[in-house]
Amino acid sequence: MRHPLSVLITLVVVTVAAAVVAVSPQSAARELRAGGGKQWYRGNMHTHSLWSDGDDYLEMIADWYEKHGYDFLVFTDHNALADTEWWVDVDRTKGGRNAYDKLKARFPDWIEERIDGETVEVRLRMFDEVAEKLNKPGEFLLVQGEEISDSFGRFPIHVNAGNVEELIPPMKGGSVREVIQNNVNAVIAQRERTGRPMIAHLNHPNFGYAVRAEDIIPIEGDRFFEVYNGHPSVHNHGDHQHASTERMWDIVLAFRLAELGLPVMYGLAVDDGHSYHNIPSRASEPGRGWVQVLADDLNPASLIEALEAGRFYASSGVELRSVVSSTSGLTVEVEPVADESYTIEFIGTRSNFDRSSHPVTDANGQEIHATQNYSNDIGQVFATVHGTQASYTFTGHELYIRARITSNAQHPNPSEPGDFQQAWSQPVVGLAKEFD
Repeated sequence: MRHPLSVLITLVVVTVAAAVVAVSPQSAARELRAGGGKQWYRGNMHTHSLWSDGDDYLEMIADWYEKHGYDFLVFTDHNALADTEWWVDVDRTKGGRNAYDKLKARFPDWIEERIDGETVEVRLRMFDEVAEKLNKPGEFLLVQGEEISDSFGRFPIHVNAGNVEELIPPMKGGSVREVIQNNVNAVIAQRERTGRPMIAHLNHPNFGYAVRAEDIIPIEGDRFFEVYNGHPSVHNHGDHQHASTERMWDIVLAFRLAELGLPVMYGLAVDDGHSYHNIPSRASEPGRGWVQVLADDLNPASLIEALEAGRFYASSGVELRSVVSSTSGLTVEVEPVADESYTIEFIGTRSNFDRSSHPVTDANGQEIHATQNYSNDIGQVFATVHGTQASYTFTGHELYIRARITSNAQHPNPSEPGDFQQAWSQPVVGLAKEFD
C-alpha cells in the first residue's frame, strides 16, 4: 500500500526539487556538557493552575518546583493567561479550603481576600505579580505560556505556546493536521509581530488518541512534541491498536528526513500537572518529566535558543552528564546514582527503510483513527550497552540516531504503572544520502 502521505509528499518533493535529499553533516563534534559559560537548567514546560483546571495557586505551584530543584517553570493554562483581575470563591475552587489554607500559611502577607458571611473570596494573583515575587535572577525563572486547547470533531488537539505575550484563541481547521498547523502558525505570527522569543510544541498526541504520526509528519514551524507526558490519561505507551509516542517519534523522523526534507522533531518530557495535593497518587502531578536545557543564561531568550538548537535532553528521572554528537556518531554519558544500573539503546532508521504501511482496523475490519502500521525498519535498536557511557558510530546508512537511557530504578511516581526512570537524547542526523 502506498504511504498515506504520498500525494502530499509528491507535492513537497516537487517544491523542494529533491527526490534525493542530501543531509548536511555537522561540521564538528558538539558536546553538551556544563562548562564554558553554559550550564544545565531543569524545567517543566507544561503546567496548570487555578486559572484553568489545576487545583492550586500560581505561587504555590512555583514554590513546589523551586523547592524540588527546578530552574524554570512554564505556566500553560488552557486558553487562558493570568493577566486580569479575578476573584474566586475559595470553597468553589478545585483546590478548595485545603489549598487556600496552605496558601495563607506559606504567604501570610500576600493574600487579598474579602469575606461575606461564610463566603471567602480571594483574588488570584496574576502571572506578573507572582513572577516579580518569586523569580530569582540566575536561579529560578517563571515563564508565561498557554495551552491552546482546540479540537477537530471528537479529537482534542492541544498546542503549547511558551513565553506568549497575548492570548491565542484556538484556530480550528478542516482536519487534525490543519488544526495543529493553524495553531502553530498563530504562535509564529505572534512571535514575528512582537519580536518576542516564543516556542510552540505539540502536546500529548495520544490524549484521546487524537493525533497520528501522519498528522505530525508534514507540520512546519513546530519542531517539538511531547514524547513523555506525566498525565496518567495520555497513553504514552499506546495500546494494541495505537502506537506509543516513541514509535510515533521514529515514524515522524523517518518520513520528515527521507521524504519531506524537513528538520528533525525534538522530544520533550513534561509534567502536565493539575494536582498538587496528596502526592503521590494516580492524579496528574508535578515531578514526573522534565527537560534539561544547556543554555548560557536563565532567561526565556536563552532557553528558547538552546531548545531550538537541540541543546537539551528529556528525562523522567535519569540525569545525563554529557551528550556528544558529530558526523561520526553519538556518545552519551550518564550521571550515575548509587545502586542504579543503566541500559543505553541507540535507536534509528536507515535510509533504505521500507516505506509501506497499512491501516489499523477494528474487529469488523473497519479502519480506525490511528497511526498506521509500518515496517520494523523504522525505529530499530541498532545497539544496546549496559553501563554509564556508550557510543554509536555511524555506518553511513542512518537517517538519524537517538539514545534512550533506562535505569533499573522504577519511577517513584509514574504516570503509568511499571514505568522506569529514563532519559531521551535528541536525534542526530546521519550521513545517509541515498533515499529510495
